[in-house]
Amino acid sequence: MRDRGVVLDSYLTMALHVSAVCRAAYYQLRQLHPLLRSLSFDAAKLLLQAFISTRLDYCNSLMYGISDNLNRRLQAVQNAAARLFTSTRTCEHIMLVLQQLHWLPVRLRVYFKLAVLAYKALHDRLPSYLAEDCQLVAVTGRRQLCLSHIDTCQVRRTNTWFGDRSFATAGPRT
Repeated sequence: MRDRGVVLDSYLTMALHVSAVCRAAYYQLRQLHPLLRSLSFDAAKLLLQAFISTRLDYCNSLMYGISDNLNRRLQAVQNAAARLFTSTRTCEHIMLVLQQLHWLPVRLRVYFKLAVLAYKALHDRLPSYLAEDCQLVAVTGRRQLCLSHIDTCQVRRTNTWFGDRSFATAGPRT
């Protein structure tokens, strides 16, 4: 019972965080809408990235493993920004627009940030307290014959869903 309460509390905390991010991003979109028509393509793209993408990227490593419902809310913000920037109608498919702008979907942005952090940890470009969470281990056992030249990251085992979202587990897993 207690474990279920922790999961519920973490979900509510993430829901509050996602709501705050969405609210702030939609406010910025409403403020930027009149300005975008008078700016060049590159300046408008830079402005949207500065205000919207940074809001979506703030603490996004905490969003590893969030529910699909919360992810959809964040993705809707990114879709609205892309539609506003390109004047795309809602009936048109948004993935083509995101590809044109070279924007990753929100869930993939989270995975990308974790992968970059893990890469930096493996190459000694992060503080030691984060680098300790990503340790390379040689492949042993039966797989050693096929993969004798490959090292992999050691993934820590956790007993809780909340622990699976920590960098010590999520970083090496990505």
